[in-house]
Amino acid sequence: MARIAGVNIPQNKLVHIGLTYIYGIGNKFSSQICKALNIPSAKRVNELSDDEILKIREYIDGNFVVEGDLRRDNSLSIKRLVDLACYRGTRHKKKLPVRGQRTRCNARTRKGKAIAIAGKKLTPLKK
Repeated sequence: MARIAGVNIPQNKLVHIGLTYIYGIGNKFSSQICKALNIPSAKRVNELSDDEILKIREYIDGNFVVEGDLRRDNSLSIKRLVDLACYRGTRHKKKLPVRGQRTRCNARTRKGKAIAIAGKKLTPLKK
């Protein structure tokens, strides 16, 4: 089993698909890695030799910030914004959308499940 950057890569996947299981590496960077190391796109992870796995591991360590370091950087950036008490920091703190999206009728993913308010039923109109 190939273990790169602390992640077990699935054996039966193509190499450029398997590399996307690493946090911080998507389709673009995985194909870039394969081109730089001359790994064919049709090759699967279980067909890689130990030498190729070592090359991939060294290339990722030298050129990318992945997994724990990237997660730590992201959380420290958010913590810095919250500590500064800037607009974006307060939005993070309140768990509301940060980048200008409307909250009146959307933002359910960020705000969570809707909570019913007691006594908000509409009264029938009198004639």
